[in-house]
Amino acid sequence: MAQAAPKISFVSLGCPKALVDSERIITQLRAEGYELTKTHRGADAVIVNTCGFLDSAKAESLDAIGAAMAENGKVIVTGCMGAEPEQILAAYPGIAAITGPQAYESVMKAVHDVAPPSHDPFLDLVPPQGVKLTPRHYAYLKISEGCNNRCTFCIIPKLRGDLVSRPVGDVLREAEKLVNAGVKELLVISQDTSAYGLDIKYAASQWKDREVRAKFVDLSRELGQLGAWVRLHYVYPYPHVDDVIPLMAEGLVLPYLDIPFQHASPSVLKAMKRPGNQEKTLDRIHAWREICPDLAIRSTFIVGFPGETDADFEFLLDWLKEAKLERVGCFKYEPVKGATSNDIGLAHISEDVKQHRWNRFMETQQAISAARLKSRVGKRIKVIIDEPGPTVSKGRSQWDAPEIDGNVHVGSRRPLRQGDIVTVKIERADAYDLFGVAV
Repeated sequence: MAQAAPKISFVSLGCPKALVDSERIITQLRAEGYELTKTHRGADAVIVNTCGFLDSAKAESLDAIGAAMAENGKVIVTGCMGAEPEQILAAYPGIAAITGPQAYESVMKAVHDVAPPSHDPFLDLVPPQGVKLTPRHYAYLKISEGCNNRCTFCIIPKLRGDLVSRPVGDVLREAEKLVNAGVKELLVISQDTSAYGLDIKYAASQWKDREVRAKFVDLSRELGQLGAWVRLHYVYPYPHVDDVIPLMAEGLVLPYLDIPFQHASPSVLKAMKRPGNQEKTLDRIHAWREICPDLAIRSTFIVGFPGETDADFEFLLDWLKEAKLERVGCFKYEPVKGATSNDIGLAHISEDVKQHRWNRFMETQQAISAARLKSRVGKRIKVIIDEPGPTVSKGRSQWDAPEIDGNVHVGSRRPLRQGDIVTVKIERADAYDLFGVAV
């Protein structure tokens, strides 16, 4: 009689980069015959992939570990918070194992120790594209690990190490498998996407009948020829980012850039040690839009960074009004343990002032976003369907990434399916979403 496959419960926290790590672990689990379950109770082990970037994220991770310990007791912790295990062990000394981020072999070894595999290759088949945690029609494509930058507010390099780029041939083969499996949208991610290939001196590798360099623009061009939407995330504004804008104008890559500007004031950017040519960012944004008028830019900003003056904040608001970014997120500065920004000798901002600045920032950006969306009314745009409905479906335009940006609510007389890319006439807009009908 065949032995029952061990059951593993999995919790994935944090950013899309951590989600890709989770997908790799789950793919290996399935390849070795493990069964996945959605409940901790009754599972042979629980894996918790943690986030350790902010204190609030650490608290969420500890809560998830606590819940797994209470319901199961055989818990394996991995991810960013695992790089500094002391806090986890202090709270839960009975943890089965702790590994850092990207430690796939260590995670699997811990799983083998807790719940040895029972593999039946005829029952436990893994699709060529691996097991994905995203819906079938889109997938994250991680092109590198780690980061060479040393932004003073960030501990990611300490947790994930320096930049390690994947060979371009490997990335393109993975992307091709995903598209062949039905993926309609590739979301390109890393810690520093536009630095791709720097660590391997942009080494070329074989792809089909040609050599392709491991460069940001070369990779973008090749991905654009696979027949799927290609969306670029976490792009620092290095000068060579200019080279990818013509690809957007040609339609090879989506006219969308996710650039974490974080601030606009030169003094705050200097204190943050932000990379990239940010002194003339407004000029570059105007130039990008001259080449690709449809370009949408999403970004994140931090208010209340140590030393941020009223003048710095007003500078940021003025910059925002001129930049007219389509999608913006804002965070109040958190003094993350281990970040050098805590000890650079600049005055910390009170929580009341942070909140006041955050409120003003969001009010300013909401008006900008609403105006940008209103400009789409009356136009016909392409929309990818995420959630089909009987008469109204929810989707996203080329200018919206899943889960972080807005939606397009699509009325249709014909049934729409998840992953369909349809033409929609936009009839109205609010501060965040568009509303229209399929034509």
